[in-house]
Amino acid sequence: MNRPTPGAEETAASPRTLDRPADQPPEQPSEQQESDRSWISYVYAIGRTGPALDASARQLTGLRDGPLRTVTAGRLTALVSSVPADAFSAEGMKAQLEDLTELERIARSHHAVVEAAYTGAMVLPMRLATVYLDDARVRSMLDERDTEFDALLSRLEGHAEVGVKVYADARAAAAAEAPAAGASGSAAPGSPAPAASAVSPGRAYLQQQRAQRRTHRDAYRAAGAVAADVRVRVADVARDMVAHRPQQGELASGTGENIANEAYLVPTDRIGEFHRALKGLADGVPGVRVEFTGPWAPYSFATPPAESRNP
Repeated sequence: MNRPTPGAEETAASPRTLDRPADQPPEQPSEQQESDRSWISYVYAIGRTGPALDASARQLTGLRDGPLRTVTAGRLTALVSSVPADAFSAEGMKAQLEDLTELERIARSHHAVVEAAYTGAMVLPMRLATVYLDDARVRSMLDERDTEFDALLSRLEGHAEVGVKVYADARAAAAAEAPAAGASGSAAPGSPAPAASAVSPGRAYLQQQRAQRRTHRDAYRAAGAVAADVRVRVADVARDMVAHRPQQGELASGTGENIANEAYLVPTDRIGEFHRALKGLADGVPGVRVEFTGPWAPYSFATPPAESRNP
């Protein structure tokens, strides 16, 4: 998927869960409490209290098609649904996150709620699988982090996240180089063809391996130069940048190896300018591919800003 989730990486706001410490023995619950604990509260996003999030809660469904509701504490409101405690406990989530199909399903549902809510109001996306024992714990979290979340909402208002990924594809670079090499190495008209025995099979193999290694290095160097050029070109447009871990395996999309995976915080009225600044970025650079995603809700910036992150 070409969006900040499914792994949620280290990008979204991460309120502390208010669970019982691991070394504290559990209380003996009553029958009613045991029934209540079969469901826990899953938090998708946090925004300012108002009709926009209330409308989102009425119109949307969450994980497993569960109805959404709002939990409010003063000037902050969380979008919440109930999920089975056994499936979303630490052990339950571990099993789900190890299943890529299930992870994809959870991430898509989570992302759909966040993006739909974001169309009506600025929201802080929560990390995947942010859960609390009940709505009272969610309300306590909102009270505890009121100042922090309010400041983040003010900072992100009027902005969106745009993703830029740069890929190095040595095979594509080699394929582009082959015709040129063939043309430059062809014999002139009327000249004799080179003898087949001029190069031994062993030497030909070594030459081929050296050429492949050279092409591989060249593709990666070119991709690194393109990634560096991204930051230069958008320095006057983007307000902030976060460099994520490059995606690998089934999380990566398309061909080549992802060597740069960056998110930019861009004013919504300058997104067109952002894309124009990067137009033709990798044109004429064999083996380098650039992929753009978004605009999204600002997943990567829903944490307090760090001075060192500024582009």
